[in-house]
Amino acid sequence: MEQTRIPAYPVQFSVDYPERPLSRLSTLFRPILIIPIIIIVAFIEGQTSDANTTFLFAGGTLFVAPLLLILFRKKYPRWWFDWNVALLKFESRVTAYFLLLRDEYPSTDEEQAVHIDIPYPDAATDLNRWLPLVKWILAIPHYVALIFLGIGALIAVIIAWFAILISGRYPSGLFSYVVGVLRWGTRVQSYMLLLVTDRYPPFRLGP
Repeated sequence: MEQTRIPAYPVQFSVDYPERPLSRLSTLFRPILIIPIIIIVAFIEGQTSDANTTFLFAGGTLFVAPLLLILFRKKYPRWWFDWNVALLKFESRVTAYFLLLRDEYPSTDEEQAVHIDIPYPDAATDLNRWLPLVKWILAIPHYVALIFLGIGALIAVIIAWFAILISGRYPSGLFSYVVGVLRWGTRVQSYMLLLVTDRYPPFRLGP
């Protein structure tokens, strides 16, 4: 009997496993080295949030404006989509650096080793106009799962920190787990906050 293949989830997330030993010095002082780029992230999110109330508790992510336009016009302007995806990619590079997955300093514009692929939706055909109103409720099971997964990821990063200082390598199993948690969170964020897809995020760490 032929099995039905489930189409790939539209939001794809991956981080390249480091092929060379990671810098022990950079790993040791990561909480200090990350401060400048964290200030930039905070500035972007703080300034955009203060400048326009349509961002409404979403940091620098456009949320309420796309929601309203999907609801009333069945449109998602391309430049709003591009902004949200670019900001998501930037924040993901910073997160990957903080979690020791890579030791290249996060770029503000280059993809580097963190890959996120989100197709631009056709709001008229791909997005339900009413669903954005309740997505934050529908995503509650994911919030609960991510709390426990996040605790596990924190423990994994602490173990990896010692492993890198000793061997220069991020244990591959821990690496895959932390990337999986980030992938899960990215999909939930894309579904509930960026509103780029109506497909419910899968309960899995893998692609």
